[in-house]
Amino acid sequence: MAQKPSIPKGTRDFGPAEMAGRNYIFDTIKSVFKTYGYMPIETPAMENLGTLLGKYGEEGDKLLFRILNSGDAFSGVDFGSFTLEDGKCNSKALSLKVCEKGLRYDLTVPFARFVVQHQNDLSFPFKRYQIQPVWRADRPQKGRYREFYQCDADVIGSKSLLNELELVQIVDRVFSLFDISVLIKVNNRKVLTGLAEISGFPDKVVDITVAIDKIDKIGIEAVKAEMKEKGLTDAAIAVIEPVLTLRGSHAEKIASMRALMEGRSASGIVSETGIKGLEELDELFGLIDAAGISQEVEIDLSLARGLNYYTGAIFEVKAKDFEIGSICGGGRYDNLTGIFGLPDMSGVGISFGADRIYDVLKGLGKFPEEVTSSTRVLFANMGVEEMKYILPVARSLREAGIPCEIYADAAKLKKQFDYADRKSIPFISITGADEMSRGTVNLKNLAAGEQVSLSKNDLSAIVDFLSK
Repeated sequence: MAQKPSIPKGTRDFGPAEMAGRNYIFDTIKSVFKTYGYMPIETPAMENLGTLLGKYGEEGDKLLFRILNSGDAFSGVDFGSFTLEDGKCNSKALSLKVCEKGLRYDLTVPFARFVVQHQNDLSFPFKRYQIQPVWRADRPQKGRYREFYQCDADVIGSKSLLNELELVQIVDRVFSLFDISVLIKVNNRKVLTGLAEISGFPDKVVDITVAIDKIDKIGIEAVKAEMKEKGLTDAAIAVIEPVLTLRGSHAEKIASMRALMEGRSASGIVSETGIKGLEELDELFGLIDAAGISQEVEIDLSLARGLNYYTGAIFEVKAKDFEIGSICGGGRYDNLTGIFGLPDMSGVGISFGADRIYDVLKGLGKFPEEVTSSTRVLFANMGVEEMKYILPVARSLREAGIPCEIYADAAKLKKQFDYADRKSIPFISITGADEMSRGTVNLKNLAAGEQVSLSKNDLSAIVDFLSK
């Protein structure tokens, strides 16, 4: 019996219509990256596990797809040495034995590895963009896939906050071109570190940020419960909670937080790290105000972004008019290349989630009409001699950049019209013996019903009509 075809959960096939929309997204984002001086690179789909492990936190490590070593990966493995006292298998240790490689979780860690490996060939600050798929062993759900594309832009080798501003400008420009209204949320990991310090639990900064990062999904009460489970006291949580719901302008939020970081909280603890983060936020928002960003930008002190490698400004972008998770995010990382042996190389980057952006554009009906159909005109097949007559016209149109098709079979006209309708082809040409005798081409606008007969040799007139 024939096997029923299927694909793994969390992955998708893309037909011509979807690919047209995706390429529109990629091309738009790429065009904006280029205007800010970013250059393209690519890295392999798989990396050595040692490159990936430990960079995303414990929860991130669990989502890494691991690749079995070539051949009989389990040959020669002493399974007894991987048995725990309770009789269960130490699967984590076993996987490290039989898997040396994994599919990349994001594009940032491979980029850091790339920079260290090719540092002698690069000019710093180095600005790169990268548009490739990544993989995460997550539970598939709406807006969350196991295989998806990221569109990243990073600059490494500079600590200037002008780089953060440029990323905000890129986000602003991209979503303005897409005609999507977004909210750009900004925070600083130094502020979160300061929050852990003034709460009296500086060693719990990772636990606090991991919990805070879930606030939009599980709510503040569940976040408080998770922090308590991680060992924070009610008094510490009482210091943190008001910060997560702070309202007002960015200047007002910074002023309120400065008071806390300077020791005016219940704990009386001063956090120099938190004060530094607030100073960076203040400087960044001064640049944002001067740059005239059209999209809404706000400080969100509950924004954490759970990836462990962020050390400064962090960003997250959400669509205002469509219910979906974040569609873009990123931040500053100071120590990532140091892990690979190149210290003091600060970087900052942003990542656009192409798959979620596609869902937003489709859901809001924001794809331009020309994206849905690449073919501009269909030449109906009226017979062999008519096709010979049409071939030079089709060639001239293609050379002029007008996509066109010639229907392959001399089928009934209804079938050919149906083909044009299914493919959303706006124009059709039915050129027969009468047109051939007059040296003309017949063209019809299917939506407007307008029909003209133009000289076969008057390419400019034909192009003008098809460009309406």
